[in-house]
Amino acid sequence: MDSKPTLPVQMFNDKVRVMNQSMAKNLVLTAQEARNLHAEIFSLLANISELQTKPQADVEVTEISMDGGSFK
Repeated sequence: MDSKPTLPVQMFNDKVRVMNQSMAKNLVLTAQEARNLHAEIFSLLANISELQTKPQADVEVTEISMDGGSFK
């Protein structure tokens, strides 16, 4: 899974960073920015939900046993 932030999320992150650096008290999003961010958040939540319900068939279990040997 790609962990790179999507464009709407990155744009929101940039606006918050600028807001914090300038000590602003408000953050304004255009209607289009709000729609894009909403769609992206909804898509991410749907992907998380799908991953949580999908059976984990690709999980490989490796068992390691250590008895300590004859340490003195």
